[in-house]
Amino acid sequence: MRPDDVRGCVEIVASVSSARRIYGDAIRDLPDAWLRLLEFEAKEAVVFEEVVGASAAICAIGVSVFVNDEFVRELKARPFWFAPELARQLKRGHSPLLFDRELRQANSRGGLTALVWEGRITPGFEENAEVHRKLANIFLETHRGFLWKEVICHQIETAERLNWSPRIGGLLWDPIAGGYTDRLGENPEEFLSHPHVFGLTREIEIARPAGSWVGGLFEYQPPRFGFSRSEQHLLLAALNGGTDQELSRELDISPETVKKAWCRIYARVSACLTELIPSNFAAENGTSERGKEKKQRLLAYLRDHPEELRPASRKLLQQDRKAHAMETLP
Repeated sequence: MRPDDVRGCVEIVASVSSARRIYGDAIRDLPDAWLRLLEFEAKEAVVFEEVVGASAAICAIGVSVFVNDEFVRELKARPFWFAPELARQLKRGHSPLLFDRELRQANSRGGLTALVWEGRITPGFEENAEVHRKLANIFLETHRGFLWKEVICHQIETAERLNWSPRIGGLLWDPIAGGYTDRLGENPEEFLSHPHVFGLTREIEIARPAGSWVGGLFEYQPPRFGFSRSEQHLLLAALNGGTDQELSRELDISPETVKKAWCRIYARVSACLTELIPSNFAAENGTSERGKEKKQRLLAYLRDHPEELRPASRKLLQQDRKAHAMETLP
């Protein structure tokens, strides 16, 4: 999602009567809130477009935010509609989203909680199976590799969504019992008229005999390479394809800066995982084909190891690695 997408995305939300009912007056806060949201790292905000010729139409949006523990405790103690509350708080500048430093620390030690703010298909595309598949696949792709402790789903507005949520692994939060349950009650319409919380924790997913669809998000291993954030931005852009010249334009950096960044990246990978890029292979300039092979090897690895591209505290990760090494000494 980019700033010029925000108005169209808000119009999609506002076009759905059940969403307008939940947002109420806060729907007016949503444009400013999402513009502020784009300034945070603690979010995943994506837009899906159908491109026909020279025109493009938004067919779906997905927005998740990574929030502090205090907001989650308040939500669980007495559930409320969190979408309008997030809009109000972000517009006022009192955001429950994690700041960049908090995000790096929590994603290195302790874990994160995600709220799925919106996962919405544009009216007219609801019966398009491809849009549904891509929305689900991109959700998994953009959320894999984080150290999740809990994922809280988009609050359900319709009976159709109510049937869908438990199938992907979500459970209902019971504020009286203080835990998640799979018992939804007998009256869906009555249930949907009140704020509620559907979610899943790492502990519950690990204890399940068979994993769930959303449970794959809790698979995690600490990153090995310790890329800087600027290096991660380059690698994320490279995963979408493009030459170094194109990456230079996209990231607004010089071609020389791109070249130097690749050299640092290859050297770090070679030092940590020699079998992926041997040291002599990483050091020599070689031919353009050799350079392409290095890049292909690395990008293929990163597709299977998205944790290397997520914000993290290198200091905390190094401390944990040292502590683990001491524990394993004979």
